[in-house]
Amino acid sequence: MEGTVERVQPKMMTVVAIMAGLLPIMWSIGSEVIRRIAAPMVGGMFSSTMLTLIVIPTIYYQIKEFSIRAQ
Repeated sequence: MEGTVERVQPKMMTVVAIMAGLLPIMWSIGSEVIRRIAAPMVGGMFSSTMLTLIVIPTIYYQIKEFSIRAQ
């Protein structure tokens, strides 16, 4: 639980900084080639954020709950 709480701020700061740099490229100032490079990076940042902050803690919780019930 404590580890998850300590990960939120650094993860969100990283995601916001990268998205702030990539979104203007995708909307207007980037060429067509650069947009095709930036789009998967934006998707990857979104999916890695969801994985780190939601999926992994949920799986960890379920495994711990199962091991406690098994005892």
